Amino acid sequence: MNPFVLDPILRRALEEDIGTGDVTTLATIQPGVQASAELVAKEDFILSGIDVAQRVFLLISPETAFEKLIEDGQSVKRGEVLAWIKGDAAVLLQGERVALNLLQRMCGVATLTAEFVKEIGGTGAIIVDTRKTTPGLRILEKYSVRMGGGGNHRMALYDAVLIKENHVAAAGGITSAVSRARQNVPHTQKVEVEVRNQVEVAEALDAGADILLLDNMTTEELRAAVEMINGRAITEASGGVNLETVRDIAETGVRLISVGALTHSYRAVDISMLFV
Repeated sequence: MNPFVLDPILRRALEEDIGTGDVTTLATIQPGVQASAELVAKEDFILSGIDVAQRVFLLISPETAFEKLIEDGQSVKRGEVLAWIKGDAAVLLQGERVALNLLQRMCGVATLTAEFVKEIGGTGAIIVDTRKTTPGLRILEKYSVRMGGGGNHRMALYDAVLIKENHVAAAGGITSAVSRARQNVPHTQKVEVEVRNQVEVAEALDAGADILLLDNMTTEELRAAVEMINGRAITEASGGVNLETVRDIAETGVRLISVGALTHSYRAVDISMLFV
């Protein structure tokens, strides 16, 4: 992960937590006391963020020794040790909460993503994320989606054209919106259009859209839209996607299934840092 992007996130989190100083540690532990600790899984999950946790401790003190025992993307069982940490006791205590906060959340995203990926196994569809991320943590959450076996949709507003219903309304229609997009973005950039029914599917196809986001359609409507598109554009299903519905959606033949829940409704997993 790019340190130029990652480090400011971690520094802000450390500043928020440590502030002017860890009063408990300063008051109770002699300077220079050395300690060793383990990061221990308290439940089963998919690992994501072990390098982020390491970077937290190294930002506080580059002399901290951090040995990871499991790599991101791997399955972890309850009781497994993820990493060994050795260094100044004050450093370990000051970095503990920030490291765990991020690691637990990243593992939660990866684990939920893996559940969705498993549900659609064999269909050929791909689970992707959305921009519905925690402010300030998007790069970490989207990385974790990849660790769970999913794919990334656009990272932000700057890297892809996605014409949604409000763009269509403001531009005067799908055809006008696509035409203006073609005039104003490089030829290397695909244009995606959100559509809600077959009339809009037909207009978007005629306008030359590269990707059609089939929004809040029933499985019957999705199947009909996929047949109508017939390979002329990449298909993406969105809206009403959960672990109970995703298999049926995948079996309609859509190529992509975007799931906002991956980054807004995950549960942080349980990990502890224990001195040994």
